[in-house]
Amino acid sequence: MGQRNERLRWQLVSGLLTALHLERLAERYSRKSVMAGFSLINGGLSIALVSFVALATQEAFIFPSLGATAFILFHVPLAEPASPRNTLCGHFVGAAMGLLSLYVFGLQNQPSAFLSGVDLARVGAAALSLGLTGCLMVLFRIAHPPAGATALIVSLGLMPDPAQLPVLMAGVSLLLVHAFVMNRLSGIPYPLWSVRKSIPDAGAASRT
Repeated sequence: MGQRNERLRWQLVSGLLTALHLERLAERYSRKSVMAGFSLINGGLSIALVSFVALATQEAFIFPSLGATAFILFHVPLAEPASPRNTLCGHFVGAAMGLLSLYVFGLQNQPSAFLSGVDLARVGAAALSLGLTGCLMVLFRIAHPPAGATALIVSLGLMPDPAQLPVLMAGVSLLLVHAFVMNRLSGIPYPLWSVRKSIPDAGAASRT
């Protein structure tokens, strides 16, 4: 699996270099250097894109867990947690459970934990939000690890307004559009929605 992911990452980088007529970079520098440079530029570009929209609209399109999502989308693009289905649904569940936990513990109108400190109610909200997010991601098979951070961001009071949920999801969608374009441009079959599951070999199954 590790070698397969490594090949995919190199396919992404080399495909983009070819599309941009920069093949000489792959010949001049080591593979590790080229891939590190790609992570630097593409990671910065993806977050800058979302941040620029946030700047133009003055809405919360950008939030910390998008950084982890961006890394997954470009580092292991064909893994199930990187699919649009898991990414969108995972962040939605995390944000929704964060909001629910605020209302359960009566914190919806309170300042964030970073301003007022952590009390028992905030501990309960954080624990409940992350627990429910993990539970629902497993039940619905929509695992996306950064969604756990989204649950905490909301339950700690950084995005406590339900009206911010559509904006949050729009930020995730922008990142997914960028990932789709970059991955497809490089020749990687990044899915439109979910990862296609391979059909097990009937002969192999009969031998087990």
